[in-house]
Amino acid sequence: MSIEVRGLQKNYGAQKAVNDISFSIKKAEVVGFLGPNGAGKSTTMKMITGYLMMDGGIASVCGMDVSKDPIAVKKKIGYLPESNPLYTDMYVREYLDFIAGIHQIADRKRAIEKVIELTGLSIESKKKIAELSKGYKQRVGLAAALIHDPEVLILDEPTSGLDPNQIIEIRNLIKAQGLNKTVLFSSHILQEVEAICDRVIIINKGKIVADDQLKNLQTGGHSLEDVFRELTQ
Repeated sequence: MSIEVRGLQKNYGAQKAVNDISFSIKKAEVVGFLGPNGAGKSTTMKMITGYLMMDGGIASVCGMDVSKDPIAVKKKIGYLPESNPLYTDMYVREYLDFIAGIHQIADRKRAIEKVIELTGLSIESKKKIAELSKGYKQRVGLAAALIHDPEVLILDEPTSGLDPNQIIEIRNLIKAQGLNKTVLFSSHILQEVEAICDRVIIINKGKIVADDQLKNLQTGGHSLEDVFRELTQ
């Protein structure tokens, strides 16, 4: 399995933000991770990436334990957090060169050109990040997540701030990446999930309330929105 989670827990005082959850994701699987605000989505993603310490359970990526070998795990992951932290005083290419250096990419120039084209950043690539629209800043974050060609992508609200045309472009990019990478992504745009995913995990109040193929969740003529509302109200 590319991602394996068993009994994962995270507490904030008396609140169980993530309460003993388990799931696994195979290679070349694109999985939508859904839930209302505060359900535990971002916390779970941060623990899988090693950004946040877990209070219990085990998370592994490509067979490596996140707690025991966090650096090796990070090399396997491309992560776009919800906050999309960027050095806005840097130019786009300068920032991507910095990220490529962190990953010790041998041919940095080639990797930068490839990811700029892949994410549609060519027209804005000579600007400072601070000068970009929110949508293009989101593309820079996605480019940084992809630049080292990771086996696993973890994307927290990847289409946030994009206009409808950009959303379609990024949707197609995610689908293409899912042909040979494992992709776990969260979104509040349920139409995006329906367009990209075959499988959906829904979390509510720190607990997984659904984990199934999209077509199974939609039996009886139910939309994903119907299922989501029923399971999270």
